[in-house]
Formats: sequence, structure tokens, C-alpha cells
Amino acid sequence: MAWVYLSRVVSGPCAALSALIESVGVLEAARAVRECALPQSLRGPTEQRRGTDSAARDLEFIERIGGRVVTPDDPEWPAWRLLGLSQLDAGRDRDGAVPLVLWVRGPRSLLEASDRALAVVGARCSTGYGNQVTGEIAGDLAAEGWTIVSGAAFGIDGMAHRAALAVGGCTIAVLACGIDRPYPVQHDRLLAEIAETGLVVSEYPPGATAHKHQFLARNRLVAAFADGVLVVEAGLRSGARNTVKWARRLGRPALAIPGPVTSAASVGCHRMIREGEALLVTCVAEVVDEAGPLRLPLSGAVGGPGDSLSGDEALVFAALPKIGSRTPRELAEQSGLTLSAVRAALPALELAEFAGTNDGGWYRKTTARRHPEDT
Repeated sequence: MAWVYLSRVVSGPCAALSALIESVGVLEAARAVRECALPQSLRGPTEQRRGTDSAARDLEFIERIGGRVVTPDDPEWPAWRLLGLSQLDAGRDRDGAVPLVLWVRGPRSLLEASDRALAVVGARCSTGYGNQVTGEIAGDLAAEGWTIVSGAAFGIDGMAHRAALAVGGCTIAVLACGIDRPYPVQHDRLLAEIAETGLVVSEYPPGATAHKHQFLARNRLVAAFADGVLVVEAGLRSGARNTVKWARRLGRPALAIPGPVTSAASVGCHRMIREGEALLVTCVAEVVDEAGPLRLPLSGAVGGPGDSLSGDEALVFAALPKIGSRTPRELAEQSGLTLSAVRAALPALELAEFAGTNDGGWYRKTTARRHPEDT
């Protein structure tokens, strides 16, 4: 009840409230909000709705429509997926806080459904080319057991969801409004189908309408629930670029499909590739190479590149992309090491011919000699 009350009070990410809950617990935080016994940073965000407690009504309503509320206290809470959000700088990423609760419709566990997932996003005004590529990649991945995550918008989003449903796969639709309010309304039937076999998720309480800033905040959850973000088509000012920004903040690989150089629908993808914001991919195998789990050799198998490495060097080598390049800061986010540790490991990897550098950053070499200590 306290979680749901606070979710309604702030209606969206609120780093200051999340910090208060972590400090004093959710019950004490709810009491402090009700009584306005708050630090200055929280008085403004909670002033308008702190006197309205509709938690009991919200819970009764969500149960009636076949949904549920998932809180950080629940086994279904995807804590490891959301861990990256808790480590973001609240001053830099104002909407980057961990959601207070998640409102969910669908039969699957959110924790299990997001275990191996790819976010697929792109232009609302997609082309036939974009729809075809989306259908092939999302459909093949879903058939292999990947969950497809997207935002249920027109164009690439909707195509990604439909491709997953068509092969009997799992898909998660993340909304910027209450899960009882289909958005866009023309996707009412699509969202109902997703809720039957996959999941419809939102951090916004029932009845909440969609506003522009909520889509930008929603994009962080699209990125957080997945192992990587794939952009199929994107115009110059596409919102998909915002999802890529969140992916990079969270250390997730950002991938982009190239299109015809004459296509306005692919200008955003081409710019992200050129400026190093996303890696160029063209097929399922390349997507899995970047977003898939690290493949370790079987016991007794012939060793591959990097098998002789250990410690920080092994972690940095694992974070180096096979396609494209990454900056030391991106490698630090991907590997979990400090920036100084990454910078110390890179020259050793270069000396051993495991890594190289270009204008875009550091990349993995396909052939390497043995580690200096082994020679």
C-alpha cells in the first residue's frame, strides 16, 4: 500500500524519493510524504498529490482488469536489470531513477521474461524495408527464445511486437501511460494480444495519460529490460536516439541497421553509426555477437583468443566489440571496472595484439599472439 501510494504521488521517476526510501524504508517514507516532513528537494514533487491516497482503489482496479503491481519487495522484481539505473548520476540524468513500482499485465514473470532480451525500436513512419528487416530479425530472435522489448508505438515498435507474437515468442510492451489505457489507441488489440502471452508494463499508475516527457523517461526502461538496443530505422530527430542514449548510459550495446543512403527514414541510424553511438549490424548473428551472452569454451576445447588472459585484462577483452569500437569510458561501463583500470589494461592488450585502436576507440583484433607472460 505504501509503494502504491508513493507511486501515485510522484507518478514517474523521482530520484529524491528513491533515495529517501532507501534511507528510511518505504513505510517511513510514505509517512513523511503524508505529513510533509520532507527535505526541500521532495516538497515540490509531492505537494500536488500527497493528500490523495487511492492505493486501495488502485489495487482493486488493477486486479479487476487482470493486472498486478510489482514492487522491489517482490520476487518478480527485475533487480539486476534495474541496477544500472540506481548507479546513474541524478544530477545528469534527472529521469534516470529506478521506478518505484511496475504495473504489469500478462502471465509471465517479469524477472524471467527479461533474462535474455533485445529492445527493438525505430521510426513510427517505417518503410517496407524497415518492416521487413524488423520482422526477420525480431521474429528469428523470438523463435530462438529471446524476448523482444519495445514501446508499442506505430511503425518499427509495432512490427517488432507482431513478429515475436507470430512465432509464439515473448514480447514486452513498455508504456508511457497506465496499462489500462492503450497507447496509441489503434494498438488496443495488439496490446491485448501481448498481455495474453507476454507482458505489458508501465511505471505509471492506472488512469495516467501519456505526456511527452513520460515517453523520454519510458525509454530508459526499454533499454534497461534488454541486453541491447537495436534501431532499425530512425529519422534525424527520432526518439529512438534517446533510447540509444539510455543504453549507452547503462552499458548496454547500441546497434543500428543501415538503410539506403537516399532514405530519410535511415538518416538517424547512419548518423549514430558514423558518430560511434551505435554499431552497424545487418543480421541476427551480428546482433547476438554483440548483445548475446559471453560464450566460454568447453573444458578441454581448443583455446580461443583471450583464453590466456586473467583479471582486469580478461574483463576488458570481453568488453571489446568484434564489430566497431568503444571508448575507454564505454569499456569501463561494460566491464564494471574503473576508468583507470581500463586505461591500464588496454596498452597490455595492444602489446599482445589482442586489441587495436582507431578514431572511434578500441576494438578487438580477430587474431592475436599469446599473452606476453606466456612467451
